[in-house]
Amino acid sequence: MPDHTLRRWLVPFLAAVAVFAADQLTKLWAYRALGPAPCNELLVNCPRQPIIGVWFDLVYVTNTGVAFGLFRNVPQLFTIIPLLICAGAAYVYVAYLPTHNRWLQVALGLVLGGGLGNVLDRLRYGYVVDFVRVGRWPVFNVADSAICVGMAIMAVYLLLNERATAPHPSAVRDDTLLNALLSEDPEAQSAEPKT
Repeated sequence: MPDHTLRRWLVPFLAAVAVFAADQLTKLWAYRALGPAPCNELLVNCPRQPIIGVWFDLVYVTNTGVAFGLFRNVPQLFTIIPLLICAGAAYVYVAYLPTHNRWLQVALGLVLGGGLGNVLDRLRYGYVVDFVRVGRWPVFNVADSAICVGMAIMAVYLLLNERATAPHPSAVRDDTLLNALLSEDPEAQSAEPKT
């Protein structure tokens, strides 16, 4: 493997392995400490481990839906969705983003590690183990958090990069010539009076 390819994928690989390991270890802990009797969707009579009062606690939930427990009644199509997200993130990374940027490398690793952690749960159990509850947010896990943070890093990078490369308004003084050149009707350009 060429050195530049190794450097391009080393950070995403290490970040993905770290997220995957943290996700699986915390889910195992949640199962042993809070499970295995899963809670219902309303979280009534669930064994909880309070961290900060009622605002932040840990509760074992089996999630057959997608992120944050959404779409629970949809078939196992959601085993494929995290794989598509991982593939899409890797494609965007390779095709559109500078692969030497450490933030983007870490972001890709977060998305890949989180997606693969949730896919493993679905393949192994038919559901994803969620256990973190903050306020009124749906219960989530380390993988969900990693995916969200990774996608947010990519989005912020793209927004900031777009602003940095956008032309300054004073640089575009008169777009008449540009409009004429881009016109689809070449006869319309030649029909304009010459000065």
